[in-house]
Amino acid sequence: MKAILYIGHGTRSKKGAVEIRAFIEKVKARIDVRIQELSFLELTEPLIEEGFEKCVEQGATQIDVVPLFLLAARHVKRDIPEALSSLIAKYPTIPVKIKNPFGVQDVILDAVAELIKDSAGEVFPADRLLIVGVGSSDPDVHVNFGRIADGIGERLGPEKVSVCYFAATEPRVSAGLEDISEGAAGRVIVVPYMLFSGLLLAELNKIVRSRQKDGQRILCTPALSNHSVIEDIVIERALGE
Repeated sequence: MKAILYIGHGTRSKKGAVEIRAFIEKVKARIDVRIQELSFLELTEPLIEEGFEKCVEQGATQIDVVPLFLLAARHVKRDIPEALSSLIAKYPTIPVKIKNPFGVQDVILDAVAELIKDSAGEVFPADRLLIVGVGSSDPDVHVNFGRIADGIGERLGPEKVSVCYFAATEPRVSAGLEDISEGAAGRVIVVPYMLFSGLLLAELNKIVRSRQKDGQRILCTPALSNHSVIEDIVIERALGE
């Protein structure tokens, strides 16, 4: 019997944890698979081992692992396989297939552009976009964010599109905000390239509100899971080969 094990990063944010659980419940309702469990890499329970064991207890004879991650970096390339390795050894007769992260897809870039327009209305040529990632030292992530910035820029036509990160690499958020704001004639639209709400998004919104109080024309768009296409992609990953 097939089981699906969804793996999220995990968060210290209660709001973020509630959000991802509600999201997965909507996904599960659209999939005709009896055994579906949500687990987390860290910070939030149940962790991967508990989620995997729940699948086995319910009679799973194969387990498809669906990482809830936008891009392939350390967590997807190393941490999740390492967390699963002892479980795979413990249950050698149960095949485990780890599905790919979402990657850079046109449908996601279309969705991001729609989220921006939903939040900001029409994007004018004088406006600027700042795409904010969590951050990773993996060079592939930098390449992918370059593609993301180019794709969103092509779709919306702002004056400038830049990328910054919260951690692990440069430029950081503070430097990115200063750079994108310097000499801006139009609005600065901050785009968190993150699946769900959490402490980082809360911090980003706090920074944006502070700049709004100082008179800057700046706003922040919501997390990507607010668009229905993300739900569709998770289902596609869960049911695909």
